[in-house]
Amino acid sequence: MNETQAVHGRTAWRRRLESLCLILTAAAGYLTISGCAVNSEVRRTAYSAAMTDIPTEMQKVSIPPYRVEPPDILLIEVVNNIRPSNDPLRAGDELVIRASGTLPVDATEDPVEKDFKQVNGVYRVQTDGTVDLGPEYGSVLVEGLTLLKSRAAIDKHLRNEVGLVNPKVAVSLPNVNGKQLISGEHLVRPDGTVALGVYGSVYVNGLNLDEVKIAVEQHLAKFMHQPEIQVDVLAYNSKVIYIVADGAESGESVVRVPFTGNETVLDAMSQVDGLSEVAAKNNMWVARPGPHGSEVAQKMYVDWRGITQDAVTTTNYQLLPGDRIYIKADPLVAADGFIAKFTVPMSRLFGITLLGNGTVNSIKSGTNTGGGGFF
Repeated sequence: MNETQAVHGRTAWRRRLESLCLILTAAAGYLTISGCAVNSEVRRTAYSAAMTDIPTEMQKVSIPPYRVEPPDILLIEVVNNIRPSNDPLRAGDELVIRASGTLPVDATEDPVEKDFKQVNGVYRVQTDGTVDLGPEYGSVLVEGLTLLKSRAAIDKHLRNEVGLVNPKVAVSLPNVNGKQLISGEHLVRPDGTVALGVYGSVYVNGLNLDEVKIAVEQHLAKFMHQPEIQVDVLAYNSKVIYIVADGAESGESVVRVPFTGNETVLDAMSQVDGLSEVAAKNNMWVARPGPHGSEVAQKMYVDWRGITQDAVTTTNYQLLPGDRIYIKADPLVAADGFIAKFTVPMSRLFGITLLGNGTVNSIKSGTNTGGGGFF
Protein backbone atom coordinates (compact mmCIF):
# COMPACT_ATOMS: atom_id res chain seq x y z
CA MET A 1 0.00 0.00 0.00
CA ASN A 2 2.89 2.34 0.73
CA GLU A 3 4.32 1.65 -2.72
CA THR A 4 0.97 2.46 -4.33
CA GLN A 5 0.77 5.74 -2.42
CA ALA A 6 4.31 6.58 -3.48
CA VAL A 7 3.44 5.93 -7.15
CA HIS A 8 0.32 8.08 -6.88
CA GLY A 9 2.37 10.81 -5.20
CA ARG A 10 4.99 10.83 -7.95
CA THR A 11 2.24 10.89 -10.60
CA ALA A 12 0.54 13.86 -8.93
CA TRP A 13 3.81 15.78 -8.72
CA ARG A 14 4.51 14.99 -12.38
CA ARG A 15 1.12 16.30 -13.38
CA ARG A 16 1.65 19.46 -11.35
CA LEU A 17 5.04 19.96 -12.96
CA GLU A 18 3.55 19.45 -16.43
CA SER A 19 0.78 21.96 -15.64
CA LEU A 20 3.36 24.48 -14.44
CA CYS A 21 5.39 24.00 -17.63
CA LEU A 22 2.27 24.53 -19.71
CA ILE A 23 1.47 27.71 -17.82
CA LEU A 24 5.01 29.03 -18.24
CA THR A 25 4.98 28.15 -21.94
CA ALA A 26 1.64 29.91 -22.42
CA ALA A 27 2.90 32.94 -20.53
CA ALA A 28 6.05 33.06 -22.66
CA GLY A 29 3.95 32.79 -25.80
CA TYR A 30 1.67 35.55 -24.61
CA LEU A 31 4.64 37.78 -23.88
CA THR A 32 6.02 37.08 -27.32
CA ILE A 33 2.74 37.89 -29.01
CA SER A 34 1.67 40.88 -26.90
CA GLY A 35 4.99 42.43 -25.94
CA CYS A 36 7.24 41.84 -28.90
CA ALA A 37 5.14 41.29 -31.98
CA VAL A 38 4.05 44.30 -33.99
CA ASN A 39 0.35 45.01 -33.86
CA SER A 40 -1.43 44.29 -37.15
CA GLU A 41 -2.93 47.78 -37.05
CA VAL A 42 0.59 49.20 -36.86
CA ARG A 43 1.62 47.29 -39.99
CA ARG A 44 -1.52 48.32 -41.83
CA THR A 45 -1.12 51.99 -40.84
CA ALA A 46 2.57 52.00 -41.75
CA TYR A 47 1.76 50.62 -45.19
CA SER A 48 -1.07 53.13 -45.69
CA ALA A 49 1.14 56.01 -44.56
CA ALA A 50 3.82 55.01 -47.03
CA MET A 51 1.26 55.13 -49.84
CA THR A 52 -0.22 58.54 -48.86
CA ASP A 53 1.05 62.07 -48.36
CA ILE A 54 0.70 62.07 -44.57
CA PRO A 55 3.56 64.30 -43.31
CA THR A 56 6.35 62.28 -41.71
CA GLU A 57 9.93 62.84 -40.63
CA MET A 58 11.30 62.58 -44.17
CA GLN A 59 8.25 64.16 -45.83
CA LYS A 60 7.43 67.27 -43.84
CA VAL A 61 5.14 70.08 -44.95
CA SER A 62 5.00 73.78 -44.14
CA ILE A 63 2.55 74.73 -41.44
CA PRO A 64 -0.14 77.33 -42.31
CA PRO A 65 0.45 80.89 -41.05
CA TYR A 66 0.55 80.94 -37.28
CA ARG A 67 -2.59 82.29 -35.61
CA VAL A 68 -2.04 84.20 -32.38
CA GLU A 69 -4.02 83.10 -29.33
CA PRO A 70 -3.73 83.46 -25.54
CA PRO A 71 -1.28 83.01 -23.87
CA ASP A 72 1.24 83.62 -26.68
CA ILE A 73 3.92 86.25 -26.10
CA LEU A 74 4.52 88.71 -28.94
CA LEU A 75 7.63 90.79 -29.56
CA ILE A 76 6.56 94.21 -30.84
CA GLU A 77 9.20 96.67 -32.06
CA VAL A 78 8.11 100.22 -32.94
CA VAL A 79 10.20 101.52 -35.83
CA ASN A 80 8.44 104.88 -36.21
CA ASN A 81 7.13 106.41 -32.96
CA ILE A 82 6.51 110.11 -33.64
CA ARG A 83 3.84 112.37 -32.16
CA PRO A 84 1.33 113.64 -34.71
CA SER A 85 1.23 117.32 -35.61
CA ASN A 86 -2.24 117.72 -34.08
CA ASP A 87 -1.25 116.18 -30.74
CA PRO A 88 -2.18 118.69 -27.99
CA LEU A 89 0.50 119.92 -25.61
CA ARG A 90 0.37 118.80 -21.99
CA ALA A 91 2.12 119.61 -18.74
CA GLY A 92 5.73 118.46 -18.75
CA ASP A 93 6.28 118.90 -22.50
CA GLU A 94 9.35 120.83 -23.58
CA LEU A 95 9.12 123.50 -26.29
CA VAL A 96 11.81 125.27 -28.25
CA ILE A 97 10.60 128.88 -28.53
CA ARG A 98 12.43 131.52 -30.53
CA ALA A 99 11.23 135.06 -31.13
CA SER A 100 12.53 138.13 -32.93
CA GLY A 101 11.37 141.77 -32.70
CA THR A 102 11.47 141.57 -28.91
CA LEU A 103 12.32 144.32 -26.46
CA PRO A 104 15.49 146.25 -27.32
CA VAL A 105 18.66 145.34 -25.44
CA ASP A 106 21.01 148.00 -24.03
CA ALA A 107 24.68 147.04 -24.12
CA THR A 108 25.19 148.61 -20.70
CA GLU A 109 22.50 146.53 -19.03
CA ASP A 110 23.13 143.69 -16.64
CA PRO A 111 23.67 140.33 -18.44
CA VAL A 112 20.73 138.80 -16.58
CA GLU A 113 18.43 141.61 -17.73
CA LYS A 114 19.65 141.08 -21.27
CA ASP A 115 18.70 137.39 -21.03
CA PHE A 116 15.26 138.30 -19.68
CA LYS A 117 14.59 140.35 -22.84
CA GLN A 118 15.49 137.45 -25.17
CA VAL A 119 13.13 134.62 -26.06
CA ASN A 120 15.32 131.84 -27.38
CA GLY A 121 15.56 128.50 -25.59
CA VAL A 122 13.82 125.43 -24.22
CA TYR A 123 10.73 126.11 -22.12
CA ARG A 124 8.75 123.52 -20.16
CA VAL A 125 4.97 123.50 -19.93
CA GLN A 126 4.23 123.96 -16.23
CA THR A 127 1.61 122.13 -14.19
CA ASP A 128 -0.79 125.07 -14.66
CA GLY A 129 -0.53 124.63 -18.43
CA THR A 130 1.58 127.73 -19.14
CA VAL A 131 5.10 128.42 -20.40
CA ASP A 132 7.05 131.09 -18.55
CA LEU A 133 8.85 133.42 -20.99
CA GLY A 134 10.55 135.35 -18.21
CA PRO A 135 9.70 138.41 -16.12
CA GLU A 136 9.70 140.74 -19.13
CA TYR A 137 7.07 138.77 -21.07
CA GLY A 138 5.10 136.74 -18.54
CA SER A 139 3.40 133.37 -19.01
CA VAL A 140 1.25 132.06 -21.83
CA LEU A 141 -1.35 129.28 -21.57
CA VAL A 142 -0.55 126.55 -24.14
CA GLU A 143 -1.79 123.29 -22.59
CA GLY A 144 -4.29 121.56 -24.86
CA LEU A 145 -3.14 123.50 -27.91
CA THR A 146 -1.32 122.15 -30.94
CA LEU A 147 2.08 123.55 -31.92
CA LEU A 148 0.49 125.78 -34.54
CA LYS A 149 -2.07 127.20 -32.12
CA SER A 150 0.50 127.60 -29.36
CA ARG A 151 2.67 129.70 -31.70
CA ALA A 152 -0.35 131.90 -32.47
CA ALA A 153 -1.12 132.22 -28.73
CA ILE A 154 2.43 133.31 -27.92
CA ASP A 155 2.45 135.79 -30.85
CA LYS A 156 -0.85 137.27 -29.67
CA HIS A 157 0.43 137.55 -26.10
CA LEU A 158 3.58 139.40 -27.17
CA ARG A 159 1.53 141.84 -29.23
CA ASN A 160 -1.39 142.49 -26.87
CA GLU A 161 0.11 142.00 -23.43
CA VAL A 162 3.73 143.05 -23.94
CA GLY A 163 3.14 145.63 -26.66
CA LEU A 164 5.58 144.38 -29.30
CA VAL A 165 4.88 145.79 -32.75
CA ASN A 166 5.92 143.01 -35.09
CA PRO A 167 7.21 139.94 -33.24
CA LYS A 168 8.04 136.75 -35.12
CA VAL A 169 7.66 133.51 -33.19
CA ALA A 170 8.79 129.94 -33.92
CA VAL A 171 7.71 126.98 -31.75
CA SER A 172 8.88 123.37 -32.08
CA LEU A 173 9.33 120.17 -30.06
CA PRO A 174 12.90 119.14 -29.18
CA ASN A 175 11.71 115.55 -28.74
CA VAL A 176 9.07 114.28 -31.16
CA ASN A 177 8.87 110.75 -29.72
CA GLY A 178 5.48 109.44 -28.67
CA LYS A 179 4.13 109.45 -25.13
CA GLN A 180 5.45 106.00 -24.29
CA LEU A 181 7.87 103.47 -25.73
CA ILE A 182 5.97 100.23 -26.29
CA SER A 183 8.72 98.09 -27.81
CA GLY A 184 9.18 94.79 -25.99
CA GLU A 185 7.33 91.64 -24.94
CA HIS A 186 3.54 91.69 -24.97
CA LEU A 187 1.43 88.85 -23.56
CA VAL A 188 -1.79 88.00 -25.37
CA ARG A 189 -4.28 88.29 -22.53
CA PRO A 190 -7.20 85.89 -21.92
CA ASP A 191 -9.57 88.29 -23.70
CA GLY A 192 -7.42 88.10 -26.85
CA THR A 193 -5.89 91.59 -26.58
CA VAL A 194 -2.38 92.95 -26.12
CA ALA A 195 -1.77 95.97 -23.91
CA LEU A 196 0.04 98.96 -25.43
CA GLY A 197 0.42 101.07 -22.31
CA VAL A 198 -1.17 104.52 -22.47
CA TYR A 199 -2.34 103.77 -26.02
CA GLY A 200 -4.87 101.18 -24.83
CA SER A 201 -5.18 97.63 -26.13
CA VAL A 202 -5.67 95.87 -29.46
CA TYR A 203 -7.62 92.67 -30.17
CA VAL A 204 -5.31 90.17 -31.92
CA ASN A 205 -6.84 86.76 -31.14
CA GLY A 206 -6.98 84.53 -34.23
CA LEU A 207 -4.87 86.85 -36.40
CA ASN A 208 -1.65 85.93 -38.18
CA LEU A 209 1.43 88.12 -37.79
CA ASP A 210 0.70 90.26 -40.85
CA GLU A 211 -2.82 90.91 -39.61
CA VAL A 212 -1.52 91.72 -36.12
CA LYS A 213 0.88 94.26 -37.62
CA ILE A 214 -1.94 95.98 -39.52
CA ALA A 215 -4.28 96.00 -36.50
CA VAL A 216 -1.66 97.50 -34.16
CA GLU A 217 -0.56 100.13 -36.68
CA GLN A 218 -4.14 101.19 -37.33
CA HIS A 219 -4.71 101.56 -33.59
CA LEU A 220 -1.49 103.52 -33.02
CA ALA A 221 -2.31 105.84 -35.93
CA LYS A 222 -4.69 107.61 -33.54
CA PHE A 223 -1.72 108.61 -31.36
CA MET A 224 1.32 108.61 -33.67
CA HIS A 225 2.37 110.02 -37.01
CA GLN A 226 2.41 107.14 -39.52
CA PRO A 227 3.40 104.41 -37.02
CA GLU A 228 5.40 101.46 -38.25
CA ILE A 229 6.00 98.29 -36.23
CA GLN A 230 7.52 94.84 -36.48
CA VAL A 231 5.83 91.82 -34.88
CA ASP A 232 7.11 88.34 -34.12
CA VAL A 233 6.16 85.49 -31.79
CA LEU A 234 8.52 85.26 -28.83
CA ALA A 235 6.83 82.32 -27.08
CA TYR A 236 4.51 79.81 -28.78
CA ASN A 237 2.26 79.00 -25.83
CA SER A 238 -1.19 78.51 -27.36
CA LYS A 239 -0.52 75.53 -29.67
CA VAL A 240 0.24 72.27 -27.91
CA ILE A 241 0.53 68.52 -28.41
CA TYR A 242 -0.91 66.14 -25.81
CA ILE A 243 0.86 62.97 -24.70
CA VAL A 244 -1.54 60.65 -22.88
CA ALA A 245 -0.10 57.58 -21.15
CA ASP A 246 -2.19 54.68 -19.85
CA GLY A 247 -1.26 54.03 -16.23
CA ALA A 248 -2.17 50.32 -16.22
CA GLU A 249 -5.37 50.56 -14.12
CA SER A 250 -3.85 53.49 -12.20
CA GLY A 251 -5.34 56.36 -14.17
CA GLU A 252 -3.87 58.18 -17.15
CA SER A 253 -1.23 60.91 -17.24
CA VAL A 254 -1.44 63.88 -19.64
CA VAL A 255 1.52 66.05 -20.60
CA ARG A 256 1.31 69.23 -22.72
CA VAL A 257 4.20 69.72 -25.15
CA PRO A 258 4.51 73.14 -26.86
CA PHE A 259 4.03 73.07 -30.63
CA THR A 260 6.61 75.01 -32.66
CA GLY A 261 5.87 73.67 -36.14
CA ASN A 262 8.43 70.94 -36.77
CA GLU A 263 7.82 68.23 -34.16
CA THR A 264 7.52 64.56 -34.99
CA VAL A 265 6.37 61.72 -32.71
CA LEU A 266 9.97 61.04 -31.69
CA ASP A 267 10.58 64.72 -30.95
CA ALA A 268 7.52 64.93 -28.72
CA MET A 269 8.35 61.71 -26.85
CA SER A 270 11.91 62.91 -26.24
CA GLN A 271 10.50 65.81 -24.23
CA VAL A 272 8.91 63.38 -21.75
CA ASP A 273 11.93 61.05 -21.58
CA GLY A 274 10.41 58.41 -23.83
CA LEU A 275 8.14 55.53 -22.80
CA SER A 276 7.49 54.58 -19.19
CA GLU A 277 8.12 51.15 -17.73
CA VAL A 278 4.46 50.18 -18.05
CA ALA A 279 4.05 51.22 -21.69
CA ALA A 280 3.34 48.77 -24.50
CA LYS A 281 5.80 49.51 -27.29
CA ASN A 282 3.57 47.92 -29.90
CA ASN A 283 0.35 49.73 -29.01
CA MET A 284 0.52 53.50 -29.39
CA TRP A 285 -1.04 55.87 -31.90
CA VAL A 286 -1.58 59.49 -32.91
CA ALA A 287 -5.19 60.72 -32.73
CA ARG A 288 -5.76 63.79 -34.90
CA PRO A 289 -9.01 65.72 -34.28
CA GLY A 290 -11.30 66.61 -37.16
CA PRO A 291 -12.96 69.95 -37.89
CA HIS A 292 -15.28 71.59 -35.38
CA GLY A 293 -18.52 69.67 -35.01
CA SER A 294 -17.14 66.56 -36.69
CA GLU A 295 -17.23 63.24 -34.87
CA VAL A 296 -14.62 61.73 -37.18
CA ALA A 297 -10.95 61.75 -36.17
CA GLN A 298 -7.82 60.33 -37.77
CA LYS A 299 -6.10 57.53 -35.88
CA MET A 300 -2.57 56.60 -36.98
CA TYR A 301 -0.70 53.78 -35.25
CA VAL A 302 2.98 54.25 -34.43
CA ASP A 303 5.65 51.57 -34.88
CA TRP A 304 7.84 52.49 -31.93
CA ARG A 305 10.47 49.87 -32.65
CA GLY A 306 10.55 50.94 -36.29
CA ILE A 307 11.15 54.63 -35.60
CA THR A 308 13.68 54.01 -32.80
CA GLN A 309 15.62 50.80 -33.37
CA ASP A 310 15.27 50.45 -37.14
CA ALA A 311 15.10 54.16 -38.18
CA VAL A 312 12.02 53.46 -40.31
CA THR A 313 10.36 56.88 -40.47
CA THR A 314 7.07 55.82 -42.05
CA THR A 315 5.13 56.21 -38.79
CA ASN A 316 7.23 59.00 -37.31
CA TYR A 317 4.49 61.47 -38.22
CA GLN A 318 4.88 65.22 -38.31
CA LEU A 319 2.58 66.47 -35.57
CA LEU A 320 -0.01 69.23 -35.79
CA PRO A 321 -1.55 71.39 -33.06
CA GLY A 322 -4.04 69.45 -30.98
CA ASP A 323 -2.65 65.99 -31.86
CA ARG A 324 -2.90 63.36 -29.13
CA ILE A 325 -0.23 60.69 -28.73
CA TYR A 326 -1.86 57.85 -26.81
CA ILE A 327 0.27 55.09 -25.25
CA LYS A 328 -1.47 51.95 -24.02
CA ALA A 329 -0.13 50.08 -21.02
CA ASP A 330 1.41 46.64 -21.30
CA PRO A 331 -1.40 44.03 -21.00
CA LEU A 332 0.36 42.03 -18.27
CA VAL A 333 1.02 45.12 -16.19
CA ALA A 334 -2.56 46.22 -16.72
CA ALA A 335 -3.81 42.75 -15.69
CA ASP A 336 -1.63 42.88 -12.60
CA GLY A 337 -3.07 46.26 -11.69
CA PHE A 338 -6.61 45.01 -12.29
CA ILE A 339 -6.08 41.99 -10.04
CA ALA A 340 -4.40 44.14 -7.40
CA LYS A 341 -7.56 46.25 -7.13
CA PHE A 342 -9.31 43.18 -5.69
CA THR A 343 -6.50 41.36 -3.90
CA VAL A 344 -4.96 44.30 -2.05
CA PRO A 345 -8.15 45.26 -0.16
CA MET A 346 -8.79 41.60 0.66
CA SER A 347 -5.24 41.06 1.90
CA ARG A 348 -5.55 44.14 4.09
CA LEU A 349 -8.87 42.88 5.42
CA PHE A 350 -7.43 39.43 6.15
CA GLY A 351 -4.40 41.01 7.80
CA ILE A 352 -6.63 43.05 10.10
CA THR A 353 -8.67 39.91 10.87
CA LEU A 354 -5.57 37.85 11.69
CA LEU A 355 -4.20 40.67 13.83
CA GLY A 356 -7.50 40.83 15.75
CA ASN A 357 -7.60 37.09 16.25
CA GLY A 358 -4.00 37.08 17.43
CA THR A 359 -4.69 39.86 19.89
CA VAL A 360 -7.75 38.07 21.30
CA ASN A 361 -5.82 34.79 21.64
CA SER A 362 -2.99 36.57 23.41
CA ILE A 363 -5.40 38.12 25.90
CA LYS A 364 -7.08 34.74 26.53
CA SER A 365 -3.74 33.03 26.92
CA GLY A 366 -2.59 35.61 29.42
CA THR A 367 -5.82 35.28 31.40
CA ASN A 368 -5.67 31.46 31.56
CA THR A 369 -2.09 31.46 32.82
CA GLY A 370 -2.86 34.02 35.45
CA GLY A 371 -0.74 36.71 33.83
CA GLY A 372 -1.45 40.39 33.81
CA GLY A 373 -2.79 40.67 30.25
CA PHE A 374 -0.39 42.64 28.11
CA PHE A 375 1.87 43.43 31.04
